Amino acid sequence: MQPKVKSMLTMSSGALANTVFANDSFRRLALKIAEKKAYNILLEKDESHRPRKIQEDKYYMLRNMLHSINRGLENKRVSPSVRRGLIKILLSNVLLTDNTQKRAFKEKYGVNPPVFVLISPTKRCNLRCTGCYASSSSADAEKLDYNILDRIMTEKKELWGSYFTVISGGEPLMWKNDGKDIIDVAAEHNDQFFLMYTNGTLIDEKMAQRMADAGNITPAISVEGFEKETDERRGKGVHKKILKAFGNLRSCGVPFGISITATRNNAELILSDEFMDFYFEKQEALYGWIFQYMPIGRSYTLDLMVTPQQRKWMFEKEQQLIRDKSLFIADFWNSGAVANGCISGGRPGGYFYIDWNGNCLPCAFYPYYTHNIKEIYKEKGNLNTALMCPFFQAIRKWQRDYSYMKPACEIGNQIVPCISKDHHREAREIIDATGARPGDQEAEAALQDSDYYKGLVACGDEVARLTNPIWDKEYIGPERERVRKVKHQDSMHFPR
Repeated sequence: MQPKVKSMLTMSSGALANTVFANDSFRRLALKIAEKKAYNILLEKDESHRPRKIQEDKYYMLRNMLHSINRGLENKRVSPSVRRGLIKILLSNVLLTDNTQKRAFKEKYGVNPPVFVLISPTKRCNLRCTGCYASSSSADAEKLDYNILDRIMTEKKELWGSYFTVISGGEPLMWKNDGKDIIDVAAEHNDQFFLMYTNGTLIDEKMAQRMADAGNITPAISVEGFEKETDERRGKGVHKKILKAFGNLRSCGVPFGISITATRNNAELILSDEFMDFYFEKQEALYGWIFQYMPIGRSYTLDLMVTPQQRKWMFEKEQQLIRDKSLFIADFWNSGAVANGCISGGRPGGYFYIDWNGNCLPCAFYPYYTHNIKEIYKEKGNLNTALMCPFFQAIRKWQRDYSYMKPACEIGNQIVPCISKDHHREAREIIDATGARPGDQEAEAALQDSDYYKGLVACGDEVARLTNPIWDKEYIGPERERVRKVKHQDSMHFPR
């Protein structure tokens, strides 16, 4: 027996996995095995009984994520501590483990728990971006105390078996409390993996090295296009600072991605080959999240939203990039089928949002609430208190009735999954029925704005009109045909 193989057989599973992922040949073999297994589970076995096109979307997204991780490891772009974090936490705790906490939750409530929480620990930001969903600025002082943030981290693991956390803001790197900052929180909760949305301007060499040492945090840095587009929205000189941050992260071995706000002014640019080559090849981003502009927050306006025609074009272009270029990108609206539709309001496999005041909202783009985590804790409650509130339950009922858990041939159009943007009529009905309150002044103003309501409803209806034929033909049409054939065969065997 070869010495290298013999030594591997005596390793612990964690050490063995680390060795495999550190070795190019072993890792490529593991990647092929993982791809084949994913294909088998999602498309050949398909115990979920979802439409085949939905399962294909999931397969390509998972395949691209695996390729993205491999790109980082193959080019030596991740530090040893980050590699251990990817293996021990992201792959083992987050993606592969069916843990006892999840099983206990399902036994008690009859459904699976959420997968993660989105938290904005501070509203404060060193930039003042046009159309900011949070209306953040350097003057904002609202923030969560460390003990609240720490308790949320602990509870979601103990109650839900959740080992994944998303951090937003404001600018999360400006949060400090009780002598701690957000990197300290990640390091203390070293069995969880953190995705942090940031403007990137505060990631100097020291900060990048701290992220590398923690090994369990990846920043998604906001860009609007190239230098011109980014600086127009975020301020002069911001794009140069972002490129400097990319360089610092590469030097320290921290995997990073980009976060892109799509508007009617940049929709074509951000999906161009030039854009993808610059950020994914030249700058070595490993993933990209696309957020279509939502008319909430600072100076909200319907005029910045992508048009319905652009939305349809974006869907088709994103499908091509995901399938043909193997890019790990997701559009949180157009990629709805990958997640079986809207995942807000604490849906099984989904999440809910906690802002800097402790308000528990369905998501960052549906800024209304009935419960506050600080008040819940004062009254001896926990995260499940918020999760089971009537507001969130009403949202989850809509999700079930529209598409989630529906028979394969009846699933509603998940190209338009968002209750707040694509189904604003229903979103407002739930707000009215449950007495949900606006999370800020801008959200309150939107409730009183009749043109805003009419415009969002009309836009949602038009996007549905344009994409329903795609959904009917490619996603549920084959399922309807399958049901028709089964009924026909049954009638032949059992004539009346």
